[in-house]
Amino acid sequence: MTDAYGSLLLHIIVALGFALSIWFASILLGRLGTALGVKNAAYECGMIPKMTIQPRFSIKFYLVAMLFILFDIEVVFMVPWAVCYRDFILQYGDIILKSMLSFVFVLMIGYIYAIKKGALEFTR
Repeated sequence: MTDAYGSLLLHIIVALGFALSIWFASILLGRLGTALGVKNAAYECGMIPKMTIQPRFSIKFYLVAMLFILFDIEVVFMVPWAVCYRDFILQYGDIILKSMLSFVFVLMIGYIYAIKKGALEFTR
C-alpha cells in the first residue's frame, strides 16, 4: 500500500518542485529584464497609437447565432432518429413517429415565434 502512495507522493513532490523552480526563475529573470516606460509603450508601425473604441456588435448577430444553435441541435437529434427509424418501425413505429412529430412541432412553434419577432429580418 505504501508503494502505491509513495509513487503518488513522489509525483506530487516533483510537480511542486518543478512549479516552484519555474516561478522563482520567472521572478529572477523578471527583475533582471525590467524595462523603462518607452520600451513598454505600444508600437504600431512607427505611428503614434490611437486609442479607438471597438464598434459594438449588432444584437442580430447574437440572435442569429442562438437560432443557428437551436436548429442545429434539432438536426443532431433528427439524424439518429432517421437512421434508426427503419429498424424500429415494426416494433415501435407509432410511438417513434409521434414523438418526432411532437418534437418538430415544438421547434416549428419556436421558428414561427422567431419570425414574428423579426429575428431573421436583416434590413432593420
